[in-house]
Amino acid sequence: MSEISLSQDAEVLTLEINRPAKMNSLTRAMYAELASHLRDASGDFSIRTLVISGAGENFCAGNDIFDFMNDPPTDADSEVFQFLTELQNFPKPIIAVVQGNAVGIGTTMLFHCDLVYATPTAKFSMPFVTLGLVPEAGSSYLFPLLVGYQRAAKTFLSGESFDASQAKEMGLVLEVSDSARDLAQAMAKKIAGQPPTSVINTKALMKSRTHDAVSAVMRAEGELFRIALQSEEAMGAFMKFAANREQK
Repeated sequence: MSEISLSQDAEVLTLEINRPAKMNSLTRAMYAELASHLRDASGDFSIRTLVISGAGENFCAGNDIFDFMNDPPTDADSEVFQFLTELQNFPKPIIAVVQGNAVGIGTTMLFHCDLVYATPTAKFSMPFVTLGLVPEAGSSYLFPLLVGYQRAAKTFLSGESFDASQAKEMGLVLEVSDSARDLAQAMAKKIAGQPPTSVINTKALMKSRTHDAVSAVMRAEGELFRIALQSEEAMGAFMKFAANREQK
């Protein structure tokens, strides 16, 4: 059974991260599958809107630490960076539904979504510094742009999490509701019913101001991220994180 589930309802494609036993943490194989599905959906004229969700009680607990420790992505063409590139360049509207934990990439991928709905249980965190790493997915540019430098610095440098109501106040989340999944699907269908070329062009125009800057930042982040992954500092932080998780 695939750990990335696909379902299509009319012109809406839903990609669901389906590894609930591991809080939907992502392995390199899952990144490759996500990148492939995004690539296919980008050129599929039967798909007009994409919904990203997570199975079970959590959206995505970030990278699978053990998978990363055993097989770190050390080159620019790795599955992780392929996924991030496809996500940033996806031409059609992306709507995310978040519940429970959204850790690391589980939060940073949301900066590339056009609409984000969350349940009251949603909890967001970007503990890159805590793990001896640096932010990714263009988040070091997009998050300060969204919330201001000092608030972004506090979140990144301390590793502190924030809840759904704070995420809405920041502008990261559009709406918080127990019916977040239904609201997201309803909006996806509504947007899918709009003239498709106009929708794609409008998204492109809204993203045009920051697209090149985000691409440049993502390249810089990727290089520093790959270097950090191989450092003793990161390995020590990973081992500490893994030990704390095993004790829980």
